[in-house]
Formats: sequence, structure tokens, C-alpha cells
Amino acid sequence: MKILLIALSGIGDALMFTPALKLLKYSLPDAEINALVMYKGAQEIFQSNRNLSRIIYFNFLEEGYLNSLKFLFQIRKKYNVTINVYPSNRKEYNIISYIIRAKSRVGTVYLRKNNSNFGFLNNIRVLENDSVHNVQMNIKLCEALTGKKFKVEPPLEFPISEEEKILAEKYLNEIGVNNKEIVIGFHPGCGILKNHVKRRWEKEKFAELGKKLIKEYSARILIFGGPDESELKENIFSMIESDKANVINAESITRSSAIMKRCNVFVTNDSSQMHVAAALGLKVVAIIGPTNQNYIYPWKTEHQIVSLNLECSPCFFYSPKPLICTRTDVKFKCIKELTVEMVYQAVNKFL
Repeated sequence: MKILLIALSGIGDALMFTPALKLLKYSLPDAEINALVMYKGAQEIFQSNRNLSRIIYFNFLEEGYLNSLKFLFQIRKKYNVTINVYPSNRKEYNIISYIIRAKSRVGTVYLRKNNSNFGFLNNIRVLENDSVHNVQMNIKLCEALTGKKFKVEPPLEFPISEEEKILAEKYLNEIGVNNKEIVIGFHPGCGILKNHVKRRWEKEKFAELGKKLIKEYSARILIFGGPDESELKENIFSMIESDKANVINAESITRSSAIMKRCNVFVTNDSSQMHVAAALGLKVVAIIGPTNQNYIYPWKTEHQIVSLNLECSPCFFYSPKPLICTRTDVKFKCIKELTVEMVYQAVNKFL
């Protein structure tokens, strides 16, 4: 059996399929399982996963319609099964699966925009459930394919090699992090597509939190994020105004994660880095605004969620629609009115 995971939606979503992938390989040990990705970060997440035979990278957004179609016809009818990992509520993903023409096409029946996004093109389907985690939905997809009920829910998998750990330790020594000090990681960014930048806690509040943690605990603050978040990281660093803060500019997600492992607590927006922190087993303080917490809370790790839990929340569910706020008093109040003190108290519980 040849199975293709269609994991085109990003780093966090790739990570949240790894528990299901482990169960799938255990259930079908002789199957060849490959993954199709279009983000380098997702490729890196899967690269060290021993349950995959091959990772296929193809950037549909950059290649355009004709090259994408040509690529899909090259792998057409070469797989028995395709699985659209959850969440992937876009018609493009369902069309890609259909063009590949696997006999079994596994996907989700979404509660919103399912028909308009061609969910009917899948022939093994699981009804979306807003009360369960993304990991659990992915496990349900594999249960539907195999006909088996899995009794365990594994943690996220993102193994870090010994070589990367040694390089991370060397880097931390170079910037002056010692073994005794408390290290707090920040991730102030998140995805920006579909107006998701509105899920970010203000950079000024991250800076104020950093100052408070330095004052109260003499903590070291490490500011993480991708290349596209460099300006954001530098802004927070400059506002903290302390030699106890450092911007982490790692050359890869793996290197960044190896450094991140040193953190005693990791403070983050709803982002892929939150799931990386969970995969590393860190204590996570997650700042959650409009997103359904059931979907994305840090999986199988100690965590505190900081949220206002407004009557209008959650308002973000999986669909191609951009994130909007319908409030007439304070737009995106759920994130705008989260205070530094609330987040500090959540961090304090771990310290």
C-alpha cells in the first residue's frame, strides 16, 4: 500500500498529524507513507520522522497553475490512499487529492463551507467536531481508513538530533546563558494570511512582560520567530532595553527548536511555535484570542491558557474566510484587552 499525506497547510498542522502518523504506521507497518508539503518548515518537521518514507516538496503557490498540474499528473495514480490532513478546508486541497486519483481519498466533512470547498471529492470522510483537538481529528481520519479504533493518543513528534543539541548548547554559551538562570522564551508572531495577524498580542505587552520577568526573576528572555518576524523581534528587544534579552535568529526550525529546549517556560501566541514547544515538552503559556481553544491547545504538555473567554469567543473556525471581528465596542477585544498581569501570573505559576 502507498499512502500520500497531503500536508499543505503549514508547520503547526504538519506537527499535529505526527501522533496519527505514528498510529497509522503501527497499524499498517508495510505501507509506504509519503508526505506532500509546500512549506519548507513543514518539510523540516517531517524530515526526521521515521514513520515517513519520503517527503515531497512542491510549492504550488510559486509554481503556478500549469506547472502544478504537470507535477500532479506525474504522481497521478501512484498512490492507493491520499489523506488530507486536518485542517485543510480549501477546495484546492480537495482538487489536488482528486487529480492524484487514489482509490481511497480520506478527508473531513467540515461544518462550514464543506460543499463549496468540494469536500464531496473525498470518499472516506469524518465529520468535523468542534469539541476535539486537531490531533484527535487526524487520528479519527486514520481510524476511518484502517477500520481500527486506536486506544492511545501519542504526543507530538519532532525529534532533535544530538548534533543539534550540542550546537544549541554552544550557541547558548556564546550569548552568555548559564545553567542556573531562568530562561523564558517568547514567540510574539503568528501567521499573517487571512488577517491572522490580528491574533497577535501587542509587541509592547511582550516587552513589558519581559521587563517584569527580568526584574522579578532576573530571567533571561529569548525572543523566537521566523525570518519574516525579524523586525518584530528586534522591536521587542529594543523596548526591553536589557542585556538579559536576546533575539534568536536560527538558520532552521530544527536549530531554533534545539535552542528553545533550554526554556523553562515558553510564552506564545496561537502559532506553529506553540506546537513546536508542545512537541519539545516545554511548559507553555498560550495567549489565545479568537481561536477555538479545543482545536489548538498545547498537546500533551503542561500549559496555561490566557484568554478573556468572551461571550463572542471563539469566532475563528476552519474555513477559507479571513478573520474578522463583529464587535462594535473594541475590535478584537479578546486579544487587545489581555493584560500583562494576566500573562505574568500564568508564567508565575510555573516558576
